[in-house]
Amino acid sequence: MAEYVCPVWVGHLLASPVRKLFQEPRKILSPYVKPGMTVLDVGCAMGFFSLPLARLVGPDGVAVCVDMQEKMFQRLETRARKAGVIGQIQTRTCSQDTLGLGDLAEAVDFALLFAMVHEVPDAARLFSELHRAMKPAGQVLMAEPKGHVRAKAFDTSLASAEQCGFVAIERPRIRGSHAVVLSKV
Repeated sequence: MAEYVCPVWVGHLLASPVRKLFQEPRKILSPYVKPGMTVLDVGCAMGFFSLPLARLVGPDGVAVCVDMQEKMFQRLETRARKAGVIGQIQTRTCSQDTLGLGDLAEAVDFALLFAMVHEVPDAARLFSELHRAMKPAGQVLMAEPKGHVRAKAFDTSLASAEQCGFVAIERPRIRGSHAVVLSKV
């Protein structure tokens, strides 16, 4: 599904603890993620958001982490073991054409699309596949970096999501990001 793939070395920067000073995952995610949920982290890289998602869903939930690069998963799994949440993490390698979520039809409570939609050549396909995976009234948090993605491009992505059956329900403030919470209708 990717037009541009984030280099593995950038994954190290994205997983840096310093990033928490600007984008605290627990603060961003906790309004939407509860224990026992099935959550999806699309474009998870090395797990900056995946590990907090796994902690929030707890031992009765699962964080499904999707990425194109096996090297990202290797680092994510090492970090998850060290953090004690490997049991809540499930990794899935996607391709340029699909997220590979066919077995998760209406199974996902919450999905995170953080700084990755701009890398996808066909946002409509992404949102269509995501819509099938989401439970009724499931929520999606889409955020894109303001310095890299212009407001007009973000609005175009939002329009694609809405055409696929999502509705915008909230505009959370996330430092340095355009952000919206979508709900499946």
